[in-house]
Amino acid sequence: MLLEELGLIGNCQFSALVGRSGEVVWCCLPRFDSEPVFSTLLDAQNGGRFSIGPAEGGPGESTYVENTNILETTFKTGSGSFRVLDFAPRFVQHDRMFRPTQLYRIVEPLDGTPRVRVVCEPRLGWSKAAPIRQNGSNHVQFEGYESQLRLTSDIPVSFLCGQPFTLTERRHLVLTWGAPVEEPLRSLSERFLSETQRYWQRWVKGCNIPPLYQAAVIRSGLALKLHCFEDTGAIVAAMTTSIPEAPGSGRTWDYRYCWLRDAYYSLGAFRILGHFDELESFLHYLMNVAGGAQDMELSPLYAIDGSRAPEERILENWPGYGGNGPVRVGNAAGAHTQNDVFGEMVLALVPVFLDERFRGDRSKATLKLIERLARKAISVAGKPDAGIWEYRTEWKPQTFSSLMCWAAADRMARVASVHAPNLEQEFRHGAEQIREKIIANAWSAEMNSFAGSFGGRDLDASLLQMAYLRFLPLGDERLHKTIDAIHHGLSMDGWLYRYRLDDGFGSPIVAFIICNFWLVEALSDLGRKAEAKEIMDHSHAALSALGLLSEDYETANRRMWGNFPQAYSHVGLIHAAFAASPRWPDVL
Repeated sequence: MLLEELGLIGNCQFSALVGRSGEVVWCCLPRFDSEPVFSTLLDAQNGGRFSIGPAEGGPGESTYVENTNILETTFKTGSGSFRVLDFAPRFVQHDRMFRPTQLYRIVEPLDGTPRVRVVCEPRLGWSKAAPIRQNGSNHVQFEGYESQLRLTSDIPVSFLCGQPFTLTERRHLVLTWGAPVEEPLRSLSERFLSETQRYWQRWVKGCNIPPLYQAAVIRSGLALKLHCFEDTGAIVAAMTTSIPEAPGSGRTWDYRYCWLRDAYYSLGAFRILGHFDELESFLHYLMNVAGGAQDMELSPLYAIDGSRAPEERILENWPGYGGNGPVRVGNAAGAHTQNDVFGEMVLALVPVFLDERFRGDRSKATLKLIERLARKAISVAGKPDAGIWEYRTEWKPQTFSSLMCWAAADRMARVASVHAPNLEQEFRHGAEQIREKIIANAWSAEMNSFAGSFGGRDLDASLLQMAYLRFLPLGDERLHKTIDAIHHGLSMDGWLYRYRLDDGFGSPIVAFIICNFWLVEALSDLGRKAEAKEIMDHSHAALSALGLLSEDYETANRRMWGNFPQAYSHVGLIHAAFAASPRWPDVL
């Protein structure tokens, strides 16, 4: 099973990954971080499956219905062809967003008399126990879950256990968590399909896009939107757990949580696209999280309901993706100190006070929150932490963490100049002190570059963001030399590693996709547009046929690895595409 062959569907309540075989290989219900109902992604033999495919088996060809999150898989067989449409309903109903925990699958003959097989065998989460199956007149009820799980269909119930049948007309299946479908299935399915298609296509029409890389930006925007848990405003890092960063590496992590850092980058991408609802929703999420954080001791990540993410544990009876275990639930990074998070939170919130479109979101409480976050950033700058890469070795003062602390103080000074003038000098002074600390401790004359840690001799791709953040004037020679050192020192086959240090699991052996996009942005900021576009074109070629990206890239085999799809990677693509593309006035 290749990540490149998987499609993502969802509705900002739950999601699913569907393979070219017509099988739902991953789906957690009723929300992203719940236990899986279908999970052959991590256990190909006993993970539970929901498949619709040819009676004789074999893959189809998958594509998205234009500018939507509706997946279409077409199968050609010796007796005819058919297609499967997979989607989760999402549209406005009664002035509210309707996003039920329901997975719709519509199977339609295209020509001939194709023979089809349907199998629905869910599992009771991490136990992998099979639920009790109760057949009704037009449905199958699966017993043993916290809520009702029911498959309703106009396909005879006798054919829902894998018995092949001849498909002669359009048929409908809906898997529901909670209240079952009671309305006529055919008309309901067709209406939900039409409304969902209309919703996504209107959403795309509301997006800003660059002249180049348009399809990639649109798909990235659509994928990124599905990472938003609308109920609370959380934005998850990825939809999956435990897909290894590289084969046999043991680097298997659970990413189905909200990293505050990742959410900041995601909000920046939504802002570029021209969508702002996500910022307002995340503001409420952050206010809830911060309200429970004594002395602003923020965890790097939280569960999507705002509670602390569960402790990391290993599931012994799961083989893992392609046999590459271990499978982990929870994430130990929740207990890390990662000082950069205060900077990212300030950067996420300052548009509320610097952009007039957000006047309605301004409040004394929000301004006080930014002020507290910035003061916390100043107090922790230069202190040892696990950093952006979440090192599981001895912590050191990480340059990127201090860079983000500087950004927190610098941006708070800008906000204060307009909304709290009496505080401006405090934060300008704090920012200047941190800048001096970084230059004194992280600039390496020997490397002719800023190092990844204070007093270190290590390159760190995250420092490419020095240009975007305007830590130094864009003409500063140290900035150019740092970007060139990272470009040449961390490059492999045209892709960038995060670093080359031993991080407790050995040295990385795969590229980290967003680093290429950071490089594109940095070079563009420095006016080196031709170089930026060349790297963007190279990176763009790594997209899957469906336009999706994982976290990591094995350059030798051109394989994606890491949790999938990865919000971070799609955020990077959106930023880089706008940076590398000409402006619309220059091409029209």
